[in-house]
Amino acid sequence: MQLTYDDAAESFRTEIRSWLADNLPAGWVEAAERGEALEMTAEERESFNQSWPSKLYGGGWICATWPTEYGGKGLTTLQGVVLAEEFARVRAPMRADFFGDTLVGPTILQWGTEEQKKQFLPQILRGEVRWCQGFSEPDSGSDLASLKTTATLDGDEWVINGQKVWTTQAYVADYCFLLTRTDPDAPKHQGISYLLVPMKQDGIEVRGITQPDGTAEFCEVFFSDARCPAENVVGGVNNGWKVANSTLAFERGQSATTGYRRFEEEYRQLVAEAKRNGAIDDPLIRQRLMQYYTKIQILRANGLRTLSTQLAGVKDPSIAALGALNKMFWSEMHQRAMELALDIWGAESMLVNAGPESGSWPGALRERRREGYPVSPMVSTFFFSRSETIWGGTSQIQRNIVSERVLGLPKEPKPA
Repeated sequence: MQLTYDDAAESFRTEIRSWLADNLPAGWVEAAERGEALEMTAEERESFNQSWPSKLYGGGWICATWPTEYGGKGLTTLQGVVLAEEFARVRAPMRADFFGDTLVGPTILQWGTEEQKKQFLPQILRGEVRWCQGFSEPDSGSDLASLKTTATLDGDEWVINGQKVWTTQAYVADYCFLLTRTDPDAPKHQGISYLLVPMKQDGIEVRGITQPDGTAEFCEVFFSDARCPAENVVGGVNNGWKVANSTLAFERGQSATTGYRRFEEEYRQLVAEAKRNGAIDDPLIRQRLMQYYTKIQILRANGLRTLSTQLAGVKDPSIAALGALNKMFWSEMHQRAMELALDIWGAESMLVNAGPESGSWPGALRERRREGYPVSPMVSTFFFSRSETIWGGTSQIQRNIVSERVLGLPKEPKPA
C-alpha cells in the first residue's frame, strides 16, 4: 500500500500548484487551505464558471493523461494522480462532461479505430459534444447482459429500436454510447455491440424522470428506428460486453487517492453542526461520527492499495475486484452518513435552508429544483444517497463479484 512519489512527480506537483495559484480567483487557494470556500457574488461565480473551462483547456489539464497526438499531455499514471490530488486539495473544479472525459473518451482511446479517435476525441477535449450513457433498461439493470434494445444493419447504418432508462442528462446529450443487441441468436454476453449514437434525430424521444427533490437529471430514452453510422461500432461488432466493462472500470478507477476527500468534507460539516447544536453530547452521535471517519480512512487506504499495485504492475484477482468492493463500501457508508446528518440536524432538516451549501452533492441542486418542492442541498444529498447502492452496479452484484472472483465461491444459481 506504500505509494512513492518520485522527483519527477513532485516537480510536476510544483508546476500544477503554480498554475492554480496564477489562474484561480484571488483568495481561492487560501480559503481552500482553511477548509472554506471563497465567498463570491452571483456575478463573480457566473464569470468564473464561464471562464474556467477555457483556462483548463489552455493549460492542457483536460484529459491530460491522453496521448499528445490526441490532444492530451501524455501524463503518466502517477502524474495524473498528482494532478487530481492538487486540484482536489484546493477544491478547483475539473471541467466537465464526466461522460465524455472520464467514460467514453478513455474507452475510445482503448478500443476505437483511428478514424473514431480523430473524430470524437478532439470534440471531447474542446467540450463541443455532450454524452450520455445508454446501458440500463427497464428489465435489464443489474443483469445488464439481458438487454433487449436491438440494432440491425441496414446498408451503411444501424437501425435501433428499444428503450433505455436512468440515462443521466440525456436531454442535453449530443451522443449516447449505447449497448445494444446486434446478434439475437448469440449467447447474451456475446451478441452485444457498443455504438456511438447521435441523439439529435427524429427516432429518439427523451423523457425526464422527476425525482423526489424535483430534479429530472435521469431520463427514459426511446429508440424507434433511430439511425447510427455503421462505422460507429467501438471495439468490433458483438464485442460490446468487453468494451462496456472497460467503461465501468474507468468510472470506478479515476479517483483512487482523491475520492475519499468529498466524504471528509461532509464529515467536517457534520462535526461542526453537532458541536453547534449540542448533538455532539450524545454518545451515540459521537460513535456514529467516528464510524464514518474510520470508514473514510479505510476507503482512502483501499484507494492507495489499488493505485500502488497498479503502478507496480501486480496482477491479482483480489486487486481487480477492489473496484467492486470499493463501490459497495462507499455507497453503503454514505447512506448511513446521510441518515446521521438528518439525525444531527433533527427537525431543522425540514427547513429549505438546512445544512451546508457544499458537500458531495453541491448546492447547485437548489437552483434546479422545481417550484412547489423546496429542498435544501443537504436533503438533496440524502435523497441521492438512496440511489448510490444501485447506480454503477448494485451492492448485490458487487457482492457476487467479490465472492466469485476473489473468494472462489460457487456462482449464484440461475432461476429455473
